[in-house]
Amino acid sequence: MKINKIAIIGGGNLGSAIANGIVASKIVSPSQLVVTRRQVELLNDLKLKGVTVGNDNVAAAKDANIVMLVVKPYFIEAVINEIKEVLTPQTIVVSLATGVTSQDVEVWSGAKLPIFRAMPNTAIAIGQSMTCMSASNATAEQQQLMLDVFNQMGQALIIEEKLMASATILASCGIAFAMRYIRASTEAGVEMGFGAKLATQIAAQTVLGAADLILKGGNHPEVEIDKVTTPAGVTITGLNAMEKNGFSSAVIQGTLTAYEKTQKGK
Repeated sequence: MKINKIAIIGGGNLGSAIANGIVASKIVSPSQLVVTRRQVELLNDLKLKGVTVGNDNVAAAKDANIVMLVVKPYFIEAVINEIKEVLTPQTIVVSLATGVTSQDVEVWSGAKLPIFRAMPNTAIAIGQSMTCMSASNATAEQQQLMLDVFNQMGQALIIEEKLMASATILASCGIAFAMRYIRASTEAGVEMGFGAKLATQIAAQTVLGAADLILKGGNHPEVEIDKVTTPAGVTITGLNAMEKNGFSSAVIQGTLTAYEKTQKGK
């Protein structure tokens, strides 16, 4: 399926990150990408790259193969009502609004459209996102198309819709959780004598290497941990001190608490 036009409605932090990822991966040419937001002047960086920017959502969605709705959950119904007249049965609608179901989108649009829910993280801007998607009313070809699009900007998976809230926490919130570990490790490095910039570089590259060992090697994290924990060594001493201070428990509880917040009001 050929993509002639992609519309991103909502060029905030995440919408702009997706736009930058699309430009960098050359999924379409910049001129085939349209990004909207109310404060158009905040999209000047994208405009300089050749992306069409504006604040007319209807014009953006018209004739687009893919329409990505990157707006707050409480805005999405109004946006769909605004653009639904220009959506066709072949228009792929991608909602990135947390908590908004594909059924919600179908009801608001008044049509049985191919609908995806997607949750990338901000690493999409550099082609390293973990993007989880669910699909409704979509053909196998359309599902593969969306996997192809988001795989150009990292890794993408199609999962059951009931798991989308969990995926939001693991992938989207998770990148902030990982950043907090890097920050803490950096602070420890500074206390040991490194400059902050050098400590950050060491901590960040170490996390990147750890992630690649898991993704490329396919081992359970404990297998890789065992490789660097010698009897009576410094690594196991450090790990045990972290566990004594609640490291794993804090990560698990923080993740579950964030998840529980997504379930309130359901």
